[in-house]
Amino acid sequence: MLSYPFARKWSVPLVIFTSSLFACSHEPGKRDENVQDKGDVAVSSITDEHVKPVVYQVFTRLFGNTNTTNKSWGTIEENGVGKFSDFTDEALQGIKELGVSHIWYTGVPHHDVITDYSAYGISNDDPDVVKGRAGSPYAVKDYYTVNPDLADDPANRLAEFEALIERTHKNGMKVIIDIVPNHVARNYQSLAKPDGANDFGEKDDVSLEYARDNNFYYVVGQDFMVPKAPQGYQPLGGETHLLADGEFKESPAKWTGNGSRKAQPDANDWYETVKVNYGVKPDGTYDFAMLPAQYANKTADEHVVFWADKSVPDSWIKFRDITQYWLAKGVDGFRYDMAEMVPVAFWSYLNSHIKHINPDAFLLAEVYDPSKYREYITLGKMDFLYDKVGFYDSLKGVMQGHLPASVITKAHSEVADIEQHMLHFLENHDEQRIASPQFVGSSELGKPALVVSALISRAPTLIYFGQEVGEDGSENMGFGSASRTTIFDYAGVPAHQRWMNQGKFDGGLLAPSERALRDYYRRVLRISASQSAMEGHYVDLHSVNLNQNNNNDVATYNEDLYSFSRFNDEQKIVVVSNFSQAGKQFELVIPERLVSKWDLPDGGYTMFDLLSDQKMNIRVENQKARISMTLGSLQSVVLNLVK
Repeated sequence: MLSYPFARKWSVPLVIFTSSLFACSHEPGKRDENVQDKGDVAVSSITDEHVKPVVYQVFTRLFGNTNTTNKSWGTIEENGVGKFSDFTDEALQGIKELGVSHIWYTGVPHHDVITDYSAYGISNDDPDVVKGRAGSPYAVKDYYTVNPDLADDPANRLAEFEALIERTHKNGMKVIIDIVPNHVARNYQSLAKPDGANDFGEKDDVSLEYARDNNFYYVVGQDFMVPKAPQGYQPLGGETHLLADGEFKESPAKWTGNGSRKAQPDANDWYETVKVNYGVKPDGTYDFAMLPAQYANKTADEHVVFWADKSVPDSWIKFRDITQYWLAKGVDGFRYDMAEMVPVAFWSYLNSHIKHINPDAFLLAEVYDPSKYREYITLGKMDFLYDKVGFYDSLKGVMQGHLPASVITKAHSEVADIEQHMLHFLENHDEQRIASPQFVGSSELGKPALVVSALISRAPTLIYFGQEVGEDGSENMGFGSASRTTIFDYAGVPAHQRWMNQGKFDGGLLAPSERALRDYYRRVLRISASQSAMEGHYVDLHSVNLNQNNNNDVATYNEDLYSFSRFNDEQKIVVVSNFSQAGKQFELVIPERLVSKWDLPDGGYTMFDLLSDQKMNIRVENQKARISMTLGSLQSVVLNLVK
């Protein structure tokens, strides 16, 4: 952390895989009646009924901003800001054409900002405990309303977001927003909370470091002190501000969001936030009922029944009420920030109550500890977790040229029993832009990785706005450093703005290379979303072909390449990606076991590349198949078998 209009229901039962060649599969998906055919091949197309989700993460305040000033530490007047109203039908259709099923609107709940909204009854926020001028979306100040920056009329901001929810649904997509249970802003104060609700900390006994129903932990007897600034750092870049005096009143001090128990946290701590107490004592023991292990195999409704007669910490109830509030407004799911810092039992309680109201709710968690993955899925009732530490980190190493492609197979196999729950991405707000020099310096180098990431499993695919046009994150806007598009300051996002074309959302200002990249993303993501084999079996072809190479049967297949198959009863696909900028010529071997599974008698067959619509031939002799292939620089093929 840097700090129901669909017909299809998302069903994500936990499936335990065996160690055999073929992974278990869902039942084959219904073939889309609107798919255009060439012979018997389904060419990439999509309807509202997705095989698997495609999530478009958009940083809401940046998306619609047409201002190109990009002054470091620039004000909202100088640098501009995007609004809910910028997500017009044209904008939403431009997103949907990428195969998107869910839009994750990042930065919606009202968080600390420096812009003065006191005319609307909103208290000003202190630059000493706000990161950037526009503020961190993960320092939420009021969970019952939305960021006033995003509204044309701040007094009407909630209604404007409700209208965006309605527009998103009308355009055939679902809405995800952030919930940050681990921490809230130091100055949390809800102006919009329902009658009878209490703010976080309002009823706390501040004389105690810990009490089960306190919402926060306290450094008793000490007042909070603003962290010592790193050399050269000044809030707002040194601009004079009435509240920027190196002080923030908090007595007694609270524990900081990342767990620091010091009255004066470090500048590298999440000092703008305070940690929420979930009934975890300072010694790490739990002050709530333990969820029995057998509940890993029970339904969400059974989890609701378990908690019905249990006394739970007050913070649990507060977040249950917050999520129920947003569900009632039409939000279809939540992305949970730093979920692993909150006990699994709480997630059982929260998520089961969500699923009880909306069984199709999309629940995505930021969890980085692989040893915790399975309990957060089974006991915590999460739908999806970030596959960062294994898959993303491995794929990044391959893209950067210092890891062999075989690490992809290893990373994928380590979550084979839960692969359909592991969200795949190449960019998000925490990660460097592919095109940044700190990553690989070129969006073209991300193309083979996109194909592998999006098509290797039943996992949902996430892309970050601007990724599809090669945004490089090079703007240094004040707080933080370049390579990641700012989440703390007001800015315009140049390549994305060229697609936006002053609100036409038609790509009219894109360079030819940017337009071609967006079309490539569209093709790959629509394959991921619509092709029935994407919910079927996975078979690694990479290790088979490397072994053939070692036996001198295939002379040129190497670790620059990666290959696998996805198939079910009705569709057989072979995917091959070239991570090298040099062309490759080789024969790809399809092993006998897979040929048998596909029920291919000896003979010749045609395969269509769903990315280019070109034909390739596959020949079967003695139950082993071979495909003669020539791949250009960074080229991938997604070959669909015609029988």
